[in-house]
Amino acid sequence: MQPKRRPARLGNQLREEIGLLLQREVKDPRIGFVTITDVHLTADCKLARVYVSVLGSDEDRRQSLEGLNQAAGFIRFEIGHRLRLRYSPELEFRLDDSLEKEARLEELFGKIHHQQDEP
Repeated sequence: MQPKRRPARLGNQLREEIGLLLQREVKDPRIGFVTITDVHLTADCKLARVYVSVLGSDEDRRQSLEGLNQAAGFIRFEIGHRLRLRYSPELEFRLDDSLEKEARLEELFGKIHHQQDEP
C-alpha cells in the first residue's frame, strides 16, 4: 500500500515547490503567468508530468512551455535539493487545456439552455 501513496504525496509536494520556484527563482522572460494545475508521477517516481495553465494567447502558451522546458534541469536540481530526494524525477511540462474545455462546455450548455427557453 505504501508505494501507491508515495507518488501522490510527492506529486503534491512537487506542485507546491515548482510553483514557488517559478514565482521566486526562475527569471526566464518567456515564462508568463503560469499556474501548476497538477503533477502526475509514474509509479517508480522517475518521471513527473507537470500540467500547467498559461494565461494569454497561443503564442504566449508556446513561449511559456518552451521556457519551462528550458528551465526543467534547474527546477529538477532545486527540487531534489529542497525535498532532499535521492533521485529527482525528470520533469515533463504539458499544457493543461481543461479550463478552456470547461469554458467551451459552459458556453455550449448556455446556448442549449437559451434555445430551450425560446418559444
